[in-house]
Amino acid sequence: MNGKAILRFVALVAIYLVVALPFQTMEIIKGFTNVRPVMALGPIYAVFFGPAGCLASAVGNLLSDVLTGAVRVTSIHGFVANFVGPLLVWLYWTRVSRTPFSLRTPRDALRHSLVVVAAAALEMVFVAKAVALVYPEISDELFAKAIFANMTLFPILIGIPVSALLQDEFGFVPHDKRLRAAAAGGGAAGGNDPAGPAA
Repeated sequence: MNGKAILRFVALVAIYLVVALPFQTMEIIKGFTNVRPVMALGPIYAVFFGPAGCLASAVGNLLSDVLTGAVRVTSIHGFVANFVGPLLVWLYWTRVSRTPFSLRTPRDALRHSLVVVAAAALEMVFVAKAVALVYPEISDELFAKAIFANMTLFPILIGIPVSALLQDEFGFVPHDKRLRAAAAGGGAAGGNDPAGPAA
């Protein structure tokens, strides 16, 4: 990472914490999970900042647990899930989809939603199984439902409108498109700072 990339990463983590920390007291299962609108940021970070954005999401989630005293043995599973889930969204739009990222049509929004749901299902199984194994006293059904709800409702209901706004109104460039532009000499590789649109 160069200096600008490091600053961008730190800014993404800071934004994550600013959104996450106020909701840490809205617990669903005390000490294990809470209402997390911040989950909307995972796919947003993935689309516009690629793997580095996915890592920022994972680091932000772990730091929010550390800062609120909610870190546990299974936090490492949460860290992995909060990296892999957004990464799957990025992989879909950059490796699977035949069209560039866009949420301008209902069909595109539906495709994005289905990818988010599929990624959330994998994250739910991974984390819930770990918690059930280490903490059998926790209701695994309630915990799994809470994870799935957080990882689908917020990325879809909040994440999709915000992503569309960032792309269409603020000029943010999806990560893969930015890489292609850089490879072609377009000079867009330095764009997508959290404070403004892509260059």
